[in-house]
Amino acid sequence: MIKKAANPRSTARVVPLRKATTLQMVRFACPDAAQCSLVSESFGLPVLDSDGIRDLHEKLIVDTAAALDEGLGERAMQIHLQRVVGAFVGSAYGAGQFYSRAVSQARDATAKSACDDRDQDVGGPVGFDSAAQRQREFAADMALQAHALRMAAEGAIIAYEHVVGEVWKPFERSVENSGPTVDRKAAELQMAALG
Repeated sequence: MIKKAANPRSTARVVPLRKATTLQMVRFACPDAAQCSLVSESFGLPVLDSDGIRDLHEKLIVDTAAALDEGLGERAMQIHLQRVVGAFVGSAYGAGQFYSRAVSQARDATAKSACDDRDQDVGGPVGFDSAAQRQREFAADMALQAHALRMAAEGAIIAYEHVVGEVWKPFERSVENSGPTVDRKAAELQMAALG
């Protein structure tokens, strides 16, 4: 089979990446400490040590930076920590979105089970939870997970500021011009004229 040669004159287009995830987005998506405590009480789940999680992750990043200090220059450390903190923030935001979907599904299932005309959601034999109850419990578990990851992200952000000396901001790739520049077009025309 013969492969076609790539056209060297085709211009690559940079596709804008999705908007970077910020701490504010994480805070909107993930439950705070008060809501997490309420969920723990209501569902009989363990109460998380929010401050402990945040402090431990702050210490983790600070200790990691100290270990890398001799091997990395200032700019390299900033870039590395930018990526590490970005991973924590992205993970927390993903967990927050998953938690939000779980809550929506639990609300839907609970509303459906409140309807007396539906046989599908009637509780099963003694000792078995209804589908709506299982979804509410799943949403509660996701609340704790999202909150724990939020605290880890907040700790990582605090550590970034401590190590780098700047407030952490998500990395956003600048969107390049979607078409070739005038200089590039001129160069292509000149090369085409040369044969």
